[in-house]
Amino acid sequence: MAIMEKKAMLGPKVRRLRRDHGLTQAQMAEQLGISPSYLNLIEHNQRPVTVPLLLKLGQRFGVDLQAFAEDEESRLVAGLREVFADPLFDGSDIKNQDFRELAAVAPTLGQAVVALYRGYRGARDDLQALAERVADREKLHLVQHTGFPQDQVRDLFQAQSNHFSDLEEAAESLWQDGKLERGDIYRGLADWLNTQHSVRVRLLPSEVMGYAVRRFDRHSRRILLSEMLAPSGRTFQLACQIALLRHRDLLNRIVEAANLADDEARRLARIGLANYFAAAVLMPYQRFLEAAAQVRYDIEILRRRFDASFEQVCHRLTTLHRPGAKGVPFFFMRVDSAGNVSKRFSGAGFHLARFGGGCPRWIVYEAFGTPGKIHSQMAEMPDGTAYFSIARTVAKTGGGHRSPPQQFAVALGCDVQHAAQVTYADGFDLSNTDAATPIGVNCRLCPRLNCSQRAFPPLNHRLIVDENLRGLSPYLFAPPSAE
Repeated sequence: MAIMEKKAMLGPKVRRLRRDHGLTQAQMAEQLGISPSYLNLIEHNQRPVTVPLLLKLGQRFGVDLQAFAEDEESRLVAGLREVFADPLFDGSDIKNQDFRELAAVAPTLGQAVVALYRGYRGARDDLQALAERVADREKLHLVQHTGFPQDQVRDLFQAQSNHFSDLEEAAESLWQDGKLERGDIYRGLADWLNTQHSVRVRLLPSEVMGYAVRRFDRHSRRILLSEMLAPSGRTFQLACQIALLRHRDLLNRIVEAANLADDEARRLARIGLANYFAAAVLMPYQRFLEAAAQVRYDIEILRRRFDASFEQVCHRLTTLHRPGAKGVPFFFMRVDSAGNVSKRFSGAGFHLARFGGGCPRWIVYEAFGTPGKIHSQMAEMPDGTAYFSIARTVAKTGGGHRSPPQQFAVALGCDVQHAAQVTYADGFDLSNTDAATPIGVNCRLCPRLNCSQRAFPPLNHRLIVDENLRGLSPYLFAPPSAE
């Protein structure tokens, strides 16, 4: 109920729901037991959607109240603000209120603006990278931009709130059909592959596998796994291959429905969905959800109970969005020591920068200083929203002395209103947001002018250069223009 009350201005969503059902305002008002004029005020965000009315909407039109009440508008506003912070729009008189009005009145148009900017930024980054490598600058016009398929795939998972019910059901069916047993899933999967697909599993030395950790040999009907994989990794890779063998049609249906731009993006999406299926096999939804709630999302206990890695458990926690059986809405990010983001899911309304680096004050970047230790932090974004997050380093499989393991830091977090359910938040005064660490999306977008860790000046403030004055930050700024 708290979520519903906090986010009760849902006019555009109500209007879209009415239009989707082909109803006039008078017809919907009659079904809800309110006047057409009151419904008109609601649709124009001049009246809030009360909790009783929201419950009626759920009963009459079968909507998921949690999803319906989610604050998509604030995420779109953040995306638009990020787009228009680009120097391309210097001098334009665009106010925060303009972002909010566009997100409220025409969210589809706002999403199209963000998508268009993403394409423009991708093309610009491509050309800049190529310019550094191509000696003959006149030949640059011959190079065609191919886009960033990984961004398309991230958007697919983000649009689905990182939850695919069909894949969850397929994973549950495998447990029944394969008669899998807890504690020996690897052997059960290997036996099932041999029985159902005449596929055998072999563990091979690293010098034979080379850079690969899994290879499927169609001719000999063998799955070859590297000895360098941890036990949880071996089970995960077997389940991933089962998804590609048994559920390719299902994977293809999800990919085709996403209307991705090119074959490379479609292949990446298929791999991502197979990985999703594998995680659902290792950590079956209902049992994992119940265990997570019972141990208050203690990742160390969960990883032991389900024979999974720290990162696998963190990623799985972001997928618990089944209607009627949801977990804490988490966001997730994986980053290397150079700041490159290789995985991200912006759940819980947390705004991860789509373009550019992150905030050095966010705890994920501190994790590299003490490998293996779990760090925790309560942080506040510039818009006043507070979040609780944890971070820890993880290592990906290497290939021996000449190819050491890759080091990453992973961060998992949620809105502070859910943090009391998480064991890592014990000892924090979650009601005292004044004690939260102030962070931003990244330096270019952060309005905190007094930050001593600022790496770049913000795009929406004029820089003052004074050789006789030096502050904590190397940048001095003119006061922000009034909105």
